[in-house]
Amino acid sequence: MFAKILKSINKKKLKDEKYAFLFDDVENDEVVVYDTETTGLNPKTDEILSIGAIKIKGNKILTSEKFEIFLKPTCDINEESIKIHQIRNIDLQNGYEPQVALEKFLHFIGSRPLVGYYLEFDVAMINKYLKSYLGIKLPNKQIEVSGIYHDKKIKLIPDGIIDLRFDVIMKDLGLPIFGKHDAINDAIMTAMMYVKLKNIVKL
Repeated sequence: MFAKILKSINKKKLKDEKYAFLFDDVENDEVVVYDTETTGLNPKTDEILSIGAIKIKGNKILTSEKFEIFLKPTCDINEESIKIHQIRNIDLQNGYEPQVALEKFLHFIGSRPLVGYYLEFDVAMINKYLKSYLGIKLPNKQIEVSGIYHDKKIKLIPDGIIDLRFDVIMKDLGLPIFGKHDAINDAIMTAMMYVKLKNIVKL
C-alpha cells in the first residue's frame, strides 16, 4: 500500500505525459538487467558514460534484445576514471547527449522491473538526470541480485560473513566471468547471476 502511494506521488511530478508508460502495470514476466559506467561514485557530481541493459523473459536471457549506449560527458574524463572503466575521451566523441540517451533507455525498459548488482547506485545515477528532465524518479520495481544471493547463502552460514563481491558471487555460482568489465558485459553477467539464483533453492 505504501509503495503504491509513493508511486502515485511520483507520477504526479511527471513533466511529460509521453512517459506515463513508465507507471503502467507489468503484464508479462520480463525484467531488465542494467549497469552503468560513470566518471565516479558520487551521483551528485559524477556523470554516466555508458549504459548497458538486457531483457530477461522467464528464465531466458534475450541476447537479441540488448541495449548499449554511450553518453557525451560535459568535461574530459580524468586518468583515474579511465583506468577503472577503460572508456577514453575519444570513445565518447560520437556519444549521445544525456537527454537523448535517457529517452532511449526509458523506452527500452518501459515499466519492467529492474535488476542489478548494487542497483541502488545505478538507479541514483539515472534519477539524477530523470529528475532534471522529467521531474520524477524511476518508478520501476528494483531487484538486487546481491541481496538474493545473501539471503540464500545466510541460511547455510547464519553467523558468518558473506563475501558479496561480483566476481566471488559469479565463481560461487559456477558462472563464466567475461574478460572485459563494461556496462553491457556486466549487465549480461548479472542477468546470468539472476537467472541462476532464481532457480536454485540453496547454495
